[in-house]
Amino acid sequence: MMAALPNRDDAIALLHEYTKTDSLRRHALGVEQAMRKMAEQYDGNPDEWGLTGLMHDFDYEMYPSLEDHPYRGNEILIEKGWPESITRAIMGHATYTGVPRDSDMAKSLFAVDELTGFIFAVTYVRPSKSIFEVKPKSVKKKLKQKSFAASVLREDIFQSVEELGVDLTEHIQFVIDALKEKADVLGLKGSVDA
Repeated sequence: MMAALPNRDDAIALLHEYTKTDSLRRHALGVEQAMRKMAEQYDGNPDEWGLTGLMHDFDYEMYPSLEDHPYRGNEILIEKGWPESITRAIMGHATYTGVPRDSDMAKSLFAVDELTGFIFAVTYVRPSKSIFEVKPKSVKKKLKQKSFAASVLREDIFQSVEELGVDLTEHIQFVIDALKEKADVLGLKGSVDA
């Protein structure tokens, strides 16, 4: 039997306790949204998957080193009684933990995390700053520019679509479409009316 899911309001409070910058909070909300949509694709629980996306990096701002993230956050979540399905997926999103991505939820988190951040970056360099103008072609073009959003782990993006067995272009479009649904909350609406 799965442990009861934490309340989203409590999760948001915990996120805000550890994450103070708007950009990281927006990233968390973006990954949450992409994960909720991924859950629909894989017959998962959108609330569980969403919480996994929301909290995957909540410790990063306070504990950014490879020795600490996501280990410290995982300890906090376990202490608070979060389900193992969530804590294990969060550990698996960081390749260096050695925790295998052995569920669709874990594979999906890995597949949307870096890509979501990259799509945000591509959106912000558009003159309109609107996700409604971002196309997979422009995302793929920017992926080839190593200096653009250099901190995004491109190898993780490519490896993740391989693990999921999905087409890169289709996956990029899927994540763009997911983010469009919450563009106003995520600050991706820009000056274009949708």
